[in-house]
Amino acid sequence: MRITGSFLAATAVTMKVGVVFWVLVAWRTPGGEPWDTPAFWSVVYPIALGIAAVLGACFPRKAWLWGLLLLALQVPVVAVMSGIGPLLLAGIVYALVLAIPAMVIAAAAGALRRRLQRMA
Repeated sequence: MRITGSFLAATAVTMKVGVVFWVLVAWRTPGGEPWDTPAFWSVVYPIALGIAAVLGACFPRKAWLWGLLLLALQVPVVAVMSGIGPLLLAGIVYALVLAIPAMVIAAAAGALRRRLQRMA
């Protein structure tokens, strides 16, 4: 895979957005673990999926990757905010499973953007 400037820019933007989002969520969550907040499924996760869609639309090339990266960034943020514990591996697996819908949504948004560009 050839790494281009636009790929690096998309990666940098996704990482910045993801870290800021998860730090804000962890900061507002007792214990610092976003998935432990009562509002995770009703507020936090839907917002994360929305962010994945926006990132996929903004960076349509390999858009699925932005959903994966966004959700995977939970783990290092939690590790920094709460410390590394014995359930780190479970947290990684959990984040990767949660990333699957984000990857699908980001890929769909990227495909829609490419299709709309071809029609224009």
